[in-house]
Amino acid sequence: MNNPFEVLGLRGWADQEEIRNAYRALVKQCHPDMIQDPVLKQEAQTRMVALNLAYEEALRLASPKVQATEEMPTAAVILMAERSLSRNNPEGALRQLLKCDKRDGDWYYMQGRVLMAMEQYESAHQSFRQAIKLCPDNNVFRSAALAAVIEQRKEETIQGRVKKIFKSFGKK
Repeated sequence: MNNPFEVLGLRGWADQEEIRNAYRALVKQCHPDMIQDPVLKQEAQTRMVALNLAYEEALRLASPKVQATEEMPTAAVILMAERSLSRNNPEGALRQLLKCDKRDGDWYYMQGRVLMAMEQYESAHQSFRQAIKLCPDNNVFRSAALAAVIEQRKEETIQGRVKKIFKSFGKK
């Protein structure tokens, strides 16, 4: 199945209300009962089936009760982690990711993004490097690895060290 959020024209971290609104808008555009031509009506029916399936799956994934399990495909776990990350909850995103056993390039890339949000640049760089090993031609992964190295180097400067010290005082 395609990404249900993409079928509905949404980003992966949409909440249930956004999912419902997108679904209703799309249904109004392509409902088969509004079409007279038999060929176009059949196409609209096929589109409605895809919309209905995507709607149900997106609502399920957006539910706060959904927890990642071994049976969940990696793409669904990544969407859930993306949702947590977009809500400024990198720890929650990392917990979601760690529940997934099947780790591909996209999984390592997402883990790297989460670690970047947590300002763990060295670990993020390692995750991006693993993603590159699995998908050597992916320039997005390469760009992310470079960004992690740049942040690592900034952190090593005097200004970066001072910033880190002040942050540690703020956490206490």
